[in-house]
Amino acid sequence: MSSARLAGTVRIVGAGLLGTSIGLALRKQGLDVVVDDLSPANQRLAVDYGAGRAPSTDDEVSLVVVCVPPDVTAKTVALELNANPHAVVTDVASVKSQILSQLAESSCDLSRYVGSHPMAGRERGGAISGRADLFFTRPWVIASNAASSIEAVELVEKLALDLGASPIRVDAQSHDRAVALVSHLPQLVSTLLAARLEHADARDVSLAGQGLRDTTRIAASDAALWLQILSANSERVLPLLEMFESDLATLIEALKDLAKPGALSVIGDLLKRGNSGVEQIPGKHGSQPKQYSRVVVMIDDRPGQLAKLLTEVGEIGVNLEDLKLEHSPGAQVGLPELYVLPEAEVRLVEALAQRGWRIVG
Repeated sequence: MSSARLAGTVRIVGAGLLGTSIGLALRKQGLDVVVDDLSPANQRLAVDYGAGRAPSTDDEVSLVVVCVPPDVTAKTVALELNANPHAVVTDVASVKSQILSQLAESSCDLSRYVGSHPMAGRERGGAISGRADLFFTRPWVIASNAASSIEAVELVEKLALDLGASPIRVDAQSHDRAVALVSHLPQLVSTLLAARLEHADARDVSLAGQGLRDTTRIAASDAALWLQILSANSERVLPLLEMFESDLATLIEALKDLAKPGALSVIGDLLKRGNSGVEQIPGKHGSQPKQYSRVVVMIDDRPGQLAKLLTEVGEIGVNLEDLKLEHSPGAQVGLPELYVLPEAEVRLVEALAQRGWRIVG
């Protein structure tokens, strides 16, 4: 028996990363899922992966999830609202205001439309990258409009919960302002940094550590998709870039003459502001920042070592708040960074050392 909150048939339009991942997760819940895509090859791949079945002429759809590029989202939503007069329609585009404005100019029934946006993704797209757990514990923005019915909003909320996500109700304008800061600006900064590597000496790049990998990871994202996102949200991204430019100019000016009075304090203040900003990023326990202790363990680069370490941490009875893994190419060891509550640090270090693990630092 299905444990899903949703009922009936769910139609997914767009068999890319998000569409396929939604289908995989809903199918695990036992729901009937239809996957449609303009590309027959994409659709077949998603169906073969188990994200749903192909559409049929007698489908009675209760919910449509539009997972197409932002520049065609409004048009697709309008088509689906008209083609499925008894269904609620949502979309997963990463910018909401422009889509809502375009739909408002049409004659669509906006009472059955609820914009949404899962704050989840991967650097690589397509059905081949789909994962049923992609949305687990991730925020899922529900951006209803003034005409959205209570029933429609609640149905989209059920979708988020069935996917293991955490639904958050936010209006379209507030959503676009927030993602400009926490998603779009980081993408551009990461891209600009990675662009410096394009013609770098390979010998220099070979010295890269985890810091460079962390800060350039999202630079590998789909360029065509990001062109659409930035075009749709440019008026909110631009002021943030200008503030970033101002900070960068201040830093450059200080570095030009470190002997100048106040230069070092300017750099120090910028570094402290960065520390303070990082503390505002929510951890797994919610929006209140926590300061965790870091325990770094050296493990051999062979199968099963990380799994063994994590198993033994569980046996010790210490809860991990976060985990990072540093492993440079060619190195024969890995360095998992275990983040725990400060009061658990000493107990974890002593217990791991007794079990033969090598603690770094």
